[in-house]
Amino acid sequence: MADPLPVVHRPPSTAAVDGAIARAVDWLLQHQYPEGYWWGELESNVTITAEHLFLTHILGIGTQELWEKIARYILSEQRPEGFWANWYGGPGDLSTTVEAYLALKMAGVDPQAPAMARARAWILAQGGVERTRVFTKIWLAMLGEWPWEATPMLPPELVLLPDWFPVNLYAFASWARGTILPLAILRVLKPVWPLPAHARLDELFPRGREKADLSLPRKRSAWGHFFYGVDRLLRVYERRPIRPLRDLALKRAEEWIVARQEADGCWGGIQPPWVYSLIALYALGHAVESPVLARGIAGFARYAIEDERGFRLQSCVSPVWDTGLALLALQDAGLPGDHPALVRAGMWLLREQIFVGGDWQVRCSARPGGWAFEFDNDRYPDTDDTAVVLMALLGLKLPERAKAFALERGLEWLLGMQSKNGGWGAFDRDNTKAFLREIPFADFGELLDPPSADVTAHVVELLGRLGHRRGFRPLDRALRYLLREQEADGSWYGRWGVNHLYGTGAVLPALRAIAFPMDDRRVRRAVDFLLSRQNPDGGWGEDVLSYHRPELRGRGPSTASQTAWALLALLAAGEARSEAVRRGIAYLIATQRPDGTWDEPYFTGTGFPTDFMIRYHLYRHYFPLMALGRYRRALEER
Repeated sequence: MADPLPVVHRPPSTAAVDGAIARAVDWLLQHQYPEGYWWGELESNVTITAEHLFLTHILGIGTQELWEKIARYILSEQRPEGFWANWYGGPGDLSTTVEAYLALKMAGVDPQAPAMARARAWILAQGGVERTRVFTKIWLAMLGEWPWEATPMLPPELVLLPDWFPVNLYAFASWARGTILPLAILRVLKPVWPLPAHARLDELFPRGREKADLSLPRKRSAWGHFFYGVDRLLRVYERRPIRPLRDLALKRAEEWIVARQEADGCWGGIQPPWVYSLIALYALGHAVESPVLARGIAGFARYAIEDERGFRLQSCVSPVWDTGLALLALQDAGLPGDHPALVRAGMWLLREQIFVGGDWQVRCSARPGGWAFEFDNDRYPDTDDTAVVLMALLGLKLPERAKAFALERGLEWLLGMQSKNGGWGAFDRDNTKAFLREIPFADFGELLDPPSADVTAHVVELLGRLGHRRGFRPLDRALRYLLREQEADGSWYGRWGVNHLYGTGAVLPALRAIAFPMDDRRVRRAVDFLLSRQNPDGGWGEDVLSYHRPELRGRGPSTASQTAWALLALLAAGEARSEAVRRGIAYLIATQRPDGTWDEPYFTGTGFPTDFMIRYHLYRHYFPLMALGRYRRALEER
């Protein structure tokens, strides 16, 4: 953990605020890419890189040089206790540690080396490979280290079910459907690409392989019992000599996957559906040299990072998100809309708008017009990026017709994506069938994409900036949703950022944008929540474990990004001259590096709460710049 920072007592001077903003602006402008975008590393845990090694083994394209670089990176992330965690400062994760250990063995690291001995002892103390999650067991099954029969059933016939059927492919979130379908192919084909003898995992079975517990994970809910019974029925079906729909299902599944490959070779812009799609197509007979596999393999180059720590792979890339938020920060800092750097970024964003269809059309009839998170992910634009980009474009001096068209089509798409309860999910509308979380396969991550307060707040803030107020029906529905979602302690849950600081930091600026009264009791409850969570050093922080432990809501070591979220909320609530805001601003100034940015080792971004956490390397920069800029503007307006 980072050492605690000194308590800040003195209010920041105008010169100190101006200097911090100027340094942060200079840093951000220096890090803009020539094409106009900003793009920071999206850091996750070592499984992404370990699984890349597994993939190269399966496809027969691995090299010892690459594997040694991967091993160097994985070893650099090991904790002294022997385990690997899913986020900085987090507890050890068994599945992550098993995958890291296996990758190191495959790369040729001596099993008797101290790092391996510590990892092995920790794994065995947690129950060994038998206690790993389903995804890890599927990887082990592909590598011959776990029986396929001891993994949940996933019939590819799922692709044949109509979208009105209670369980169908489109009932799952976009990332889940892109993962489930290739895994369904693999589950019925049961391919094995065995490991060499030196890499096998005999030592990780506490009672030996022959006595391993091969039972499936069971959930105690009624739906959990139901789906466990369905799994047993599917196994009976699997043993039948004639399965009339199997060949058709495999053909349709293959076509579905191939049709969804993006221009850069990825699937969905994220690692899980990408790697599983490549392996499923390879198992179906596609050669490594075939266009679809060759394009998919080549695409990893954009996601890879190689430096003194070795080789690592990002699970995703975030240029659109980073660019939209950087533009908002620079505008908050006072840069004019015709500044060359802002215009260049705005023009790049205009070119990234998506006007082709995607899976979202199953539930939405609006014309396309959104933005995706990544460079290439045209089938899966998301509402969060679209709202942020549209807010960023509003203040820019761009060709008038092009800007007006982008705003019109982007807003039309966003309004069409509003769910029945008034909120917005990220990628789909009304993706809310909660019973699907109870299938045996679902022991990791999130299979659904229901509306969330943070995404909805960004859309509401956009509507407010566009001039909409209460009386506009989509806004009224969204407002009711947000007020229903407020927690008893006054905060809002953060689905895509950690956690109640992120949710509250999104909602209060949204309410301010639509002229919601800041003296309303619900706003004041949120303010009280934030004031009660400020740290002695003046900053704010929140532990990732707050997703499971209510007592940690809004509590944790101070970070630059989370301090900024709290400040953005308090500034929106009219607290610019409060002692808490002054101390928060002083914290940001005191912790700013001489080069203009901030240090932040903590993971404050969320993929799946606690299961998959993200450290956005630019969060530590553009969010503090936003807070500093809005603070200065608030004082000037007063």
